[in-house]
Amino acid sequence: MLIKRPTDICPSEITDREIYRARRQFLQSVPAALAVAAAPGLFATPAFAAEKLPGVRKNPFSTNEQATPYKEVTTYNNFYEFGTDKADPAQAAKTLITRPWTVFVEGEVKNPRTYAIEDLLRLAPLEERIYRLRCVEGWSMVIPWAGFSLNEIIRRAEPTGNAKFVEFVSLHDPKQMPGQRSGVLDWPYVEGLRLDEAMHPLTLLAFGLYGEVLPQQNGAPLRLVVPWKYGFKSAKSIVRIRLVEKPPVSAWMRAAPGEYGFFSNVNPAVDHPRWSQARERRIGEFFKRATLPFNGYGEQVAQLYAGMDLKKYF
Repeated sequence: MLIKRPTDICPSEITDREIYRARRQFLQSVPAALAVAAAPGLFATPAFAAEKLPGVRKNPFSTNEQATPYKEVTTYNNFYEFGTDKADPAQAAKTLITRPWTVFVEGEVKNPRTYAIEDLLRLAPLEERIYRLRCVEGWSMVIPWAGFSLNEIIRRAEPTGNAKFVEFVSLHDPKQMPGQRSGVLDWPYVEGLRLDEAMHPLTLLAFGLYGEVLPQQNGAPLRLVVPWKYGFKSAKSIVRIRLVEKPPVSAWMRAAPGEYGFFSNVNPAVDHPRWSQARERRIGEFFKRATLPFNGYGEQVAQLYAGMDLKKYF
């Protein structure tokens, strides 16, 4: 269950203190931070050289659980565009250039738009949301994301009556993304949500974590975060958001349709063929814990699937 985060808890109290002190000195004012954000090199800085995002406000859609340390969040990643080992993205993603960056919002909409990343950052106030992240391999984290609800973009696009689903397409550039030179997946990376899932206020378009610009290895410069679904549903380095009539076929559905379904809701009762989903290991903890249906967000999202057989529609 989500509960409000106490107002007297500051970011330094949920961060490993050694890591917190080692990070670059925060900018002192919003105007100064905005000036840095406009600089061409900001979104292309190497891992662990991020700057603070200005004006991030608290949001009640947060868990009160201890956040995973920044170092773990930024060095243990699934991002196959930069390698299949968890440590690969933190090293290989330094080649990713994230300025300039353009996102197309298109398809079954009355108002298609082309956004520069700077325009998106000004579209709505940024909020800190501390969400659980559960991966299909059986590990989990708690991450303080910074962003706003995806529905801010979708509402402005004005979906037509034919729009039933939303497709997300990630950057395809093998020069920048060495993992795309392999055949591990059919590139570009594609994911999708039902329109009502995409419009749910929990569905986040994230630009940062721990109050800082999103590192390359975590999906810079913007990524999806759908906290009640397995981590692979949260597309990274997004360049296109398409509203479509039929369910998109995701990269993992194309690669292994018997293992990865369209919905991919966290469900301890439905095992992956290679991994049990009944328990999970929180990064930084020794003992496993029970996996929660919908990753603990059932109170907010279970009604989206009323009457559905969630073992059949996995």
